[in-house]
Amino acid sequence: MNEHILVVEDEEKLARFIELELNHEGYEVSKAFDGRTALEMAESNDYSLILLDIMLPELNGLEVLRRLSKSHPTPVILLTARDAVMDKVAGLDAGAVDYITKPFAIEELLARIRVALKLHGGVKAPNESGASESAEGVYTWNDLILDEPKHRVTYGGQEINLTNREFIMLKVLLMNKDIVLSRDTLLEKVCGYDYVGETNVVDVYVRFLRTKIDETFGIKMIQTVRGVGYVIKSE
Repeated sequence: MNEHILVVEDEEKLARFIELELNHEGYEVSKAFDGRTALEMAESNDYSLILLDIMLPELNGLEVLRRLSKSHPTPVILLTARDAVMDKVAGLDAGAVDYITKPFAIEELLARIRVALKLHGGVKAPNESGASESAEGVYTWNDLILDEPKHRVTYGGQEINLTNREFIMLKVLLMNKDIVLSRDTLLEKVCGYDYVGETNVVDVYVRFLRTKIDETFGIKMIQTVRGVGYVIKSE
C-alpha cells in the first residue's frame, strides 16, 4: 500500500495519534497544523486523500476545501467537532466525500478512509468484471470524455460541471459499460458503505446526470433496467 495521506489538524497530539495509526496500516502520512500550510502542501503534492479539520487557524477547513476543489480532485474527509447538520452539508457541498465527528473511534476513521480511497479509485464491487478502464484514468462514451486525473468531463469539447458525487457515479458507470449496476452497488460507490437512507438517492443523482448530459446534448447515455438498476451500453 503506497497511499499518501495529508492530516490537517491543529491539535498536534491528535494529529500525531492519527499519524501513528495510519502508519501502522501502511499509509504514508504528512501533517499540517493550520489551513494556509495545508493549502500550500495540497497544491504542491499529489496526496491520495486529505483528512481536514474544519476549525483551523490561518484558514478554516471549509475555505481550504473550496479552494482545493477548484483545481485538485483529491478526496477529502472532514474532521469536525460540531455535529450540526448545516456544517456537514456545507462540507459535502464544498466537495468533501465524507465527514466524521470528534471524538471518533480510530476503527471508524480507518473504515471511512478505505471507503473514500475505494470510491475515488473506482474500485469495482466483488463479482463485477469486464470494466472498460483506461490505464490513464480516461473513460469515454461517444463524444463524452471523463478525465479522472484532471477531474474533468467534456462532451464534444464542451465542459460539463459535475459535483463530486455525480462525477463518481458517472465514472463507475463508464468503468462498467454493458454491466447493469444495481442501486445498492451504486449507492455504496457514491455515498459510502455506512449510508443510512433509501436507495432512491441513486435515482436522484441519475436524474441530475441526465439533465446535465443526456438532455443538454440530446443523447441517451444512461439507461434504466427496470427493477434492477442502471447501465451505460457501449456505442
